[in-house]
Amino acid sequence: MEIGIVGLPNVGKSALFNALTGSSASSQNYPFCTVEPNISVVSVYDKRLESLARIYETNKITYASVKFVDIAGLIRGASRGDGLGNKFLANIREVDAIVHVVRCFENSEVVHVSGKFNPLEDIETVNLELILADIETAERKIEKLTKLLKSDKNYESELERWHEILKKLQKGIPARILSGEYFGVLNFFELLTAKPVIYVGNISESSISNIQNDIFFTDVKNKAKSENTSAIAVCAEFEAQISQLPPEDRFEFMSEAGLKNTGLNCLISVCYNCLGLISFLTAGKPEVRAWSIKKGTKAPQAAGKIHSDMERGFIRADIVSFENLIKCGSLTIAREKGYVSSEGKDYVMRDGDVALFKFNV
Repeated sequence: MEIGIVGLPNVGKSALFNALTGSSASSQNYPFCTVEPNISVVSVYDKRLESLARIYETNKITYASVKFVDIAGLIRGASRGDGLGNKFLANIREVDAIVHVVRCFENSEVVHVSGKFNPLEDIETVNLELILADIETAERKIEKLTKLLKSDKNYESELERWHEILKKLQKGIPARILSGEYFGVLNFFELLTAKPVIYVGNISESSISNIQNDIFFTDVKNKAKSENTSAIAVCAEFEAQISQLPPEDRFEFMSEAGLKNTGLNCLISVCYNCLGLISFLTAGKPEVRAWSIKKGTKAPQAAGKIHSDMERGFIRADIVSFENLIKCGSLTIAREKGYVSSEGKDYVMRDGDVALFKFNV
């Protein structure tokens, strides 16, 4: 899973990236501080693994992971290549989802690229540039399909669908909120606005304990709701401070600020859900581990996440839910109580399944 962090220059993208990853990417107060994308892999904390580690008496825990990419700031005209537009668009094409960071604090000392502070206008600037880039993509697609149609009428339906998509884009409608009928179009996900988006309001430290009264984040949250997506409030600078503390000191630091959980853990969880991912678990003395798969993945393909030979030679999967395994205290007792089932190739994996795959190659 690869998540791109985007937004206007100086909205806190790199500060958020540093907080997520514990990195030290430059986050200076001037536009285009980030040129080349910063990349880091972050573990998806899953407290279930700690419980399994105690049962199996192992110290090795391997969490599922997310790759975050801190992408250069975008400005008006990026779709034409202004600023670092071409680099921005190339980087964003490679990610699976977008975290759109929006500045939700007033500070005259922090330079705003357009000279004025307005979170909703900032959102529209980024969204418009992505839509304009998609319009160019759709027009090229239509041109190509029109030529192919002259020798093969089978392209007629696809061409009609791309014309419909182009009309929607020209009205300012991002591809991700189009109805499902468009999703069968070949290469539909070449469109930047087809990617799932999560809005992150970068709030001031004074708003952490009073977020319900933050008018700027409320605007961002309402915008997200209108697009049927999520918005999360994070104080990137504060979270970056937390990430630099020893683990044993973080809880006290958060408690003093009135936080029960970091905004970053919430963000990672939302990213996971946004991409339709779940985790199945494997457990044993050598290691307990979480594996990311798409909802609806069947047992053989889940086994293939571990090793391709396991999918190729799949025989069956012994499955027990995490809850039942913890309740029983061991796999042996779970078997005795009938909580372990033997599943074949058509079994659809569920979140929290603890799996033991049998295969032969």
